[in-house]
Amino acid sequence: MEQNETLKNEQIKKVFSPHPLSFMRLQSLCIFLIVWGILVGWLVNFSEYRGLLSGNVWFPVLVWGLVLLLVGVIFSLVTIRWIIFFFYLGVFAGGTALLVSQNWLSEAGLFIPFYATGISILGFLLVELYRRSHKYIISNLRIIFKGGIVTKRERTLRYDKITDIDAKQGVFGQIFGFGTIIPISQSGFGLGSDESFAAGGVEIGAKKAGFFGLFGGGKEVQTPRARSYYELHGAYPYKEIKNLVESLVQDHVITPYQQEQVAYQKEQVDIQKQMKELLEKQVETKEEQDQPAEDTPQKPSP
Repeated sequence: MEQNETLKNEQIKKVFSPHPLSFMRLQSLCIFLIVWGILVGWLVNFSEYRGLLSGNVWFPVLVWGLVLLLVGVIFSLVTIRWIIFFFYLGVFAGGTALLVSQNWLSEAGLFIPFYATGISILGFLLVELYRRSHKYIISNLRIIFKGGIVTKRERTLRYDKITDIDAKQGVFGQIFGFGTIIPISQSGFGLGSDESFAAGGVEIGAKKAGFFGLFGGGKEVQTPRARSYYELHGAYPYKEIKNLVESLVQDHVITPYQQEQVAYQKEQVDIQKQMKELLEKQVETKEEQDQPAEDTPQKPSP
């Protein structure tokens, strides 16, 4: 954080970025893509089932694509993020287009592992670039959240506006000592809505529609959730940062006694203001009464 960005009397307490493993959910998509691509190559070229898959040049491609899309649907339903399904759909469509355009269908068993590995490596690089774009600044006055690759986003949250703090650690977070801290503001910023889908239903307007011929329904639940650049995502060391934020929030909380003192001081200020106005009116009234006596001419003595 540059010096000209700090406020008066502001002191920087902590500056950090998310832990390298904090985006494991995105990285796991690339890991599955590599594993499944290599497994398809082994099934086509080395397994005892290679005779079944080599009967038609389209068999390896269809098996690879169907499992990829099925896993994409499952992941999307669990995480309530359909971008995962469309990511796998794009990978499958791009691979199929290359196989057809280059007449590589007969070599699909070799193409799929290398293609999946190449896409996964590109995905890992993009995830790392996205992680490095995040920056969190904790000062004695506020928390600053920064993030974004193409579009830069920034959020500033003062401690007196924080009403609650949600903190969580996953399995990897508990092992490697990182976690996510979501400050919830008075306006409800930091809360998101989760839709519990049934059989792949998706929402269109105010109605629930089926997906892939299945019926869907949903129930909205408010839960602490925010985008990674609007929360302290992958905070490391987790306990140290959590205690720091909680102590700073506590320092800005007004106790009942302080609230009474503030109310009393405000009342005294109002009384003084009223007394001042009353004195000003009395002075004006006295001046108006004295003015006619000064303007009356004196009679000459005989």
